[in-house]
Amino acid sequence: MDDRLAGVVRRKPQHGESFAVRAVRAVRGALSSSAAREVAAATQIAGVLQQPVTTGRQIAVTSIRGGAGKSTITALLGTAFAHYRQDPVLFLETDPALGSLPLRLGAQSLRWTTSDVAEIVKPDMSLLDVTGYLVQLPNNAWLLPASLGQIGAMLDSGAYERAVVALRRYFGVMVIDCETLPAEVARVALAAAHGRVLATPATPEGITSTYSVLQWMQGLPRQVIAGTVVVLTELGPHQGVDLDETTRHLKSTGASVQVLPYDRHLAAGGPIRTEFLAPPTRQAAARIAADVFQLSQKRH
Repeated sequence: MDDRLAGVVRRKPQHGESFAVRAVRAVRGALSSSAAREVAAATQIAGVLQQPVTTGRQIAVTSIRGGAGKSTITALLGTAFAHYRQDPVLFLETDPALGSLPLRLGAQSLRWTTSDVAEIVKPDMSLLDVTGYLVQLPNNAWLLPASLGQIGAMLDSGAYERAVVALRRYFGVMVIDCETLPAEVARVALAAAHGRVLATPATPEGITSTYSVLQWMQGLPRQVIAGTVVVLTELGPHQGVDLDETTRHLKSTGASVQVLPYDRHLAAGGPIRTEFLAPPTRQAAARIAADVFQLSQKRH
């Protein structure tokens, strides 16, 4: 973010849940027997996310419109992979139109772009050589942005493919923040990815549009929709959408469906700090990561 705009940002991050909700949750946790089930579920998810890979997994995240939470989901997924895995994780941004992924990840500075690295990285380079062009993040994670925060950066499908081919052998998981569909680079990324995430606002318009896209995907090779996870993002509290019925309807197309609940910390924008996320948000992010990672390992 430009230093001249620093004053517009709230200095103290907002917690994902209000104090009252957190207090009720703490009391229920102390009195109920659900803690053991939560631990068992967390252990199972950790086991999935820590599975070894023979080749780096490419997880492409896209949406059919702006404001669906695409970059937020990318940040949450990559953070989950970096937390659970021992091998390096790469956040790769392909949206050059002033994407928000670097801001969501709290990157302090940007050096090289995806199109730059496509021309620089060579097969004989070591991981240490390659990471010199990337932004280092916590937990052995790295970021390659699509732009340096300036209008005018371009990324074509050829440059994207060269960058991915050059980088994929260095990272266990690459989480790719794509342009919105039907942009060319987004379509290329989805076709080549091992797993796909379609960010969808949990609104009547978002659900209707997503269902149409899934119907179109049914006409593609089966592995495309079978390896896709639709993430219904609640953009506000109490939106009035029947999530159970929506999930059932979207699953009928052959895609997997997960829900990312409304979270005040995410809704406020800016860098995501996991300690401020509400517990249901952290649990949902881990479930989504495990779901798409498991699908990326299957032969459909």
